[in-house]
Amino acid sequence: MNEQAPAPINSLSVPRYAEIASFMRAPIVRLEALDAIDIALCGVPFDLGVGFRPGARFGPAALREASRMLRRINATTGVNPFELARVGDAGDAPTHPFDLLVSFDLITSYFSQLSAAGVRPVVAGGDHGITLPILRGLHAGHPLGLVQIDAHADIFDEFLGSRYNHATPFRRAIEEGLLDPRRCIQIGLRGGKATPTDWQWGLEQGIRMLDYDEYESLGRAAVVDEIRRVIGDGPTYISFDIDGLDPVYAPGTGSPEPGGITMRDAQVILRALTGVNIIAADVVEVAPPLDPSGTTAITGANIMYELLCLVASAPR
Repeated sequence: MNEQAPAPINSLSVPRYAEIASFMRAPIVRLEALDAIDIALCGVPFDLGVGFRPGARFGPAALREASRMLRRINATTGVNPFELARVGDAGDAPTHPFDLLVSFDLITSYFSQLSAAGVRPVVAGGDHGITLPILRGLHAGHPLGLVQIDAHADIFDEFLGSRYNHATPFRRAIEEGLLDPRRCIQIGLRGGKATPTDWQWGLEQGIRMLDYDEYESLGRAAVVDEIRRVIGDGPTYISFDIDGLDPVYAPGTGSPEPGGITMRDAQVILRALTGVNIIAADVVEVAPPLDPSGTTAITGANIMYELLCLVASAPR
């Protein structure tokens, strides 16, 4: 890596509570200086797609603060993402506070700029609706694979009359050719269904929909093997909805579902994907106002770090 690459603030010499908060204390880099970085840590403070409990617009700010606690080297894999790549905090994608579709266009434009500069994003949301405009911005003519950790499939055709919200992004992404459904796997699905056919469209498209009962039956090692089988060696996006975790680890989210995967499960699964062709990732649905303890933000920041390690260790 270039010896002149920007480096994060060293917590051994500068206290964690000092200086302006950035993701994992990475240097702040503006869009006009994208040639200085390979990976952009960035936020999308947006939750106009939420159907019930809002608050995810405050996720990026809370994850920045919580990430002060993180250290550089992954304890299991040994990956130091700041040695493998030039990493910077590229700020937040612009959004409109009252207009969802305008916001989607603004988000798409922001990620198009990152993609054009050859910069891979690791994103803090925001509600899960943001994944659609992110994928639009990253689209390079070929559909991506997807690893989605989530309590919900998010493949409704519409929700409350809207085709664009946090319950529809992956249906739209497949319809628009942004994702290859045969290379998509959803892990941890659970909870009640609105209709008996909630998952039918996804199964018909070829999505590997792995509910929590099957997850528990297979075990972590077999699930990792299944992920690798589905996505193969092609470019892949990871989308981690914090409600994929059991609410005991992440209560601060809009649609918590009891009986989910543990934080340890998530760490083991993500670390087992080191070296896989992960081109970008997000962690979404962290709603800090719903968890005054800050536990969900700390959990989300740690997930974001794991995703950074994967993107940094992926082949270029």
